[in-house]
Amino acid sequence: MEQTRALVDPQLRAAVESLPGSIRRVAMYHFGWQEADGTPSSGPAGKAIRPALVLAAARALGGDPEQAVRAAVAVELVHNFTLLHDDVIDEDRTRRHRPTAWAVFGIPDAVIAGDAMLALAQRLLAEDAAPAHASARLSTCVIELCAGQQADCDFEDRGPDEVTLDECLTMATAKTGALLGCACALGALYAGAEERAVRAMDGFGRESGLAFQLIDDLIGIWGDPARTGKPVGADLVAHKKSLPVVAALTSGTPAAAELAMLYRGSMNTPGEVSRAGDAVDRAGGREWAQIAAADRMARAVHHLSRAVPDLAQAGDLLALAEFVTRRTH
Repeated sequence: MEQTRALVDPQLRAAVESLPGSIRRVAMYHFGWQEADGTPSSGPAGKAIRPALVLAAARALGGDPEQAVRAAVAVELVHNFTLLHDDVIDEDRTRRHRPTAWAVFGIPDAVIAGDAMLALAQRLLAEDAAPAHASARLSTCVIELCAGQQADCDFEDRGPDEVTLDECLTMATAKTGALLGCACALGALYAGAEERAVRAMDGFGRESGLAFQLIDDLIGIWGDPARTGKPVGADLVAHKKSLPVVAALTSGTPAAAELAMLYRGSMNTPGEVSRAGDAVDRAGGREWAQIAAADRMARAVHHLSRAVPDLAQAGDLLALAEFVTRRTH
C-alpha cells in the first residue's frame, strides 16, 4: 500500500486540486491534506486498499501497474465520494481521528464535494486511454453501491427482528464488495485480460470485500477508539444492523432477545452499549462473522486461481487479502 500511495497520491492530489475552490477546500480537508482553515496538514490518509487492488490486479495479469494509475485514482475518488455521503447519512462526526467534512463545512458542502468527486472519477477515465467498458463498469458499480446504501438505510427503519441475514449479506456485497470487485476488474482490463479473467478478478474482489465488511463490522463494535478514530461501539450506538448484529438477532438465543430489546431502546449509556456488545458475542454474532470472513477469503482465492493459475504471480493481491482479514482498525 505504501507503493500504491507513492504512485497514486500525486495524481489523486492533482485531480482534487483541479476542483473549484470551495469544493476543493472540502475535498482537501477530507483527504487530510489541509486543515479546515486551508492551512497544510499531514493528517491521516486512507488505507489505499482499493487503488492497491487495481494496481496489484494489473500486475498479477502481466500488465504495467503504472498504466492503471488513473483507474486507481478514479476508484479512490469513488470510495471517498461514498465516505462523504455515508458520514452525512449516518451522522458520523468523526473520521480518521478528526471531525468529518459535514461536521466542519455543513451537509450541503459535504454532499456537493462528494458529487464532484464522483464526476471527477468518471472524467479521469474518459480522458484516459481506458480499455473498453472500463467507464461503464465503474458506473454500474456506483449504481450497485447506491442500491446497497439504500438497503442499509432501509434496515434502520425496520425492527430488530425484520432483517434477515441473507438480506444483510446482499446489502454488504453491494455496498462494499462491488467496489473492491470493480477495482480488481479494472486492473484486469488495463492488463488486457480476457473477459473470463476479468470476471474472476471481480469475483475475487467481491468476496474479499465481503470479508472486509465482516471485519469492519466487528471493528465497529469492538474496535479500539484510539485506533479507529470512532467512539467505542459506534455501530451499536447508531443501531446499525451490521452482519454480526443480524447474525446475533436471528440466532434464536436468549441473548438475541436481549439484544433486540436493547435495539428497540435508545442505547445512549456506556453500560447499554457494553451490554449490547456482550449480547452480540453471547448470541454467536462475533464468532459467526469471524468464520464467515475466513470462508469468504477462501472463496476469493478460488476466484483468483481461475484468473491467475500460478498464485505466486499474485503475491500482492494475496497480501492485501491477508491484510483485510487480519486488520484491527
